[in-house]
Amino acid sequence: MTDTIQVPSEAQVAAEPVPRSAFLDRDHSIVAFNERVLDWARRPSVPLLERLRYLAIVSSNMDEFFEVRFEPHLAARKLAVREGFYSTDSYLALTEKIQQLVATQYAIYNDELLPLLRDKRIELVTHGERDPRQGRWVRSYFQREVQPLLMPVGLDPAHPFPQVANKSLNFIVRLTGRDAFGRHNDIAIVKVPRSLPRFIRLPAAKGSGKTEFVSISSLIRSHLADLFPGRQVTEFSQFRVTRHSDLAVDEDEVKNLRTALRKGLQQRHYGQALRLEVSAGCSQHLSDFLLAQFELPPESVFRVPGPVNLVRLNQLIDQIEAPELRFVPFTPGWPKAIGVGQSWFSCLAQGDVLAHQPYQTFDAVLSFLREAVQDPHVLAIKQTIYRAGARSELMELLREGVRRGKEVTAVVELKARFDEEANISYAERLESIGAQVVYGVVGLKTHAKMLLVTRREGRELKRYAHLSTGNYNAGTAKLYTDLSHFTADKDITRDVDHVFMHLASQNRLPKLQRLLMAPFHLHKAMLAELERASQAAREGREARVVLKMNALTDEPLSQALIAASRAGVQIDIICRGACILPAQVPGLTDNVRIRSVIGRLLEHTRVFYFRIDGQEVLWLSSADWMNRNMLRRVELAWPVTDAALRQRVVDECLVAYLQDTRDAWLLGPDGQYRPAQPPARKRPLSAQQSLLDRYGTAH
Repeated sequence: MTDTIQVPSEAQVAAEPVPRSAFLDRDHSIVAFNERVLDWARRPSVPLLERLRYLAIVSSNMDEFFEVRFEPHLAARKLAVREGFYSTDSYLALTEKIQQLVATQYAIYNDELLPLLRDKRIELVTHGERDPRQGRWVRSYFQREVQPLLMPVGLDPAHPFPQVANKSLNFIVRLTGRDAFGRHNDIAIVKVPRSLPRFIRLPAAKGSGKTEFVSISSLIRSHLADLFPGRQVTEFSQFRVTRHSDLAVDEDEVKNLRTALRKGLQQRHYGQALRLEVSAGCSQHLSDFLLAQFELPPESVFRVPGPVNLVRLNQLIDQIEAPELRFVPFTPGWPKAIGVGQSWFSCLAQGDVLAHQPYQTFDAVLSFLREAVQDPHVLAIKQTIYRAGARSELMELLREGVRRGKEVTAVVELKARFDEEANISYAERLESIGAQVVYGVVGLKTHAKMLLVTRREGRELKRYAHLSTGNYNAGTAKLYTDLSHFTADKDITRDVDHVFMHLASQNRLPKLQRLLMAPFHLHKAMLAELERASQAAREGREARVVLKMNALTDEPLSQALIAASRAGVQIDIICRGACILPAQVPGLTDNVRIRSVIGRLLEHTRVFYFRIDGQEVLWLSSADWMNRNMLRRVELAWPVTDAALRQRVVDECLVAYLQDTRDAWLLGPDGQYRPAQPPARKRPLSAQQSLLDRYGTAH
């Protein structure tokens, strides 16, 4: 991220668009987001095991960053060329920033969290700390459970460097002496099977009161010599390589997308190497050897003083029985507009229902679908599937709907990143019992979240719809903030039906009355809303824009926000992650205020609010303001027309977050984020906590 923003001259101000140099770097912004997440790992007010989990979250985020975003930077570094945003300088600057993030991460792990765990009598016992009793147990466990699964590979012309899977744990070993054939091959590789647990609980000493663990890397490190009888291990290091993992399938060339993706999944684990992680004490000889094998430049090495995969800390956390070291659990509330056990169809006949997840339970969505499946008057169910999770009750309900004779149509997005395999499986299971399964539009991901139920009521067919800002995933629905909108509105449900027909038939989309759909209308409509606000401000009328989203990286929309700011529109943006738009830059974005809220829950709602002369328009959406969402995906935005529900969204999703002084970070004109500060002598406010208190029941 740049330290200073290049403000256009007066001549440039009059011209459009503003130069690219006015924007913040997207990839640096993603790293900065993870710095804000990491802040939760160092907060004393956060329960200890949750602090440890935030370390794992950052590691998971950065793994995906390398797998998806880093390849163009490395390519530019290797070729010493500039390709658009990518160059050797961009590679070096980004790598340095990530190295700093990783150093901070391990410092928190080693210097803060491990000592605090020891204070709670929870210990990770290292090789040098084990007493004789523990050493005997570890040796026995290694010989019984681990050694039979290890296959050390000595490298020679007949045994070249083995294929190393993406993000797998491995050891490189340097040996003295000769092998069984009298040769001096001195390098061996030991792969650690993924089936082995990464943390093993040690039997507690009688009366110690301790909970003790050993990591699999420490356990193997202690017994490497057992794998090479007759030879001496002189050097060793654990290592892990991260590879490019974004599946690329030319949909215009393949005849069967599902088959092509299944083949691509087999190769995903062995894409181009992008990052090498080794132990902090790894010798230069071994790290140089690995770099040469993976064809990586020296800057690609990350030397870490601890486990090379902190994501696996989740296995440790899950084994510790200490509820006092976790967030106080809460039970989400039920939407007040519908009584438990009341018919959704009779309720929606009276008006729309809004559920704010996870403060209100995702079970409401399952209840809606369950009633549709069981109701003999329901004739058809149509649903989009993007990320449904590994074991999905929702998918089982759709299968039950088929068995009960409903016409079930599922639009399954096969290219949902890292969910491809699960979605292929769901598609095949649904097809096998007679559901109509379609895969959307060639070249576009279907990211819209919609469920449509058609029911016979007397002489007419009536439609009921559920639209959401988030996925149909019961697991993530406990952690992600999202809005579920249930409606029987004739215009909206007719539009939803048109969208389903379009996705299945590939016919031209009829004119929609209420919905905005990407890639056709959404981008243009948001640009038009910003221009409408700009025109009002230029005429001296009130113009206010408040936007909540996960990412803001689309340049035309950013240009339009700058133009609106210059016109005098007051703009507040609540953007959790990547953001290329600078804030509060004189002459550029004086009227733009940007904040990021990082809390216990992952902010996921998308809300677009425009007010001109007191007239409000509010949209909920599945889309962020990113180029891919606007132009390369099927997305939806829909209006909230009920005044009471619209005010509720404004209060809970916008006003509460604009007042947050505990979990919010403010973007400054220098491109840096700083924690929001409460007014003098005022307690910090947390939007998430206030909503948990309002809707949930702590227990």
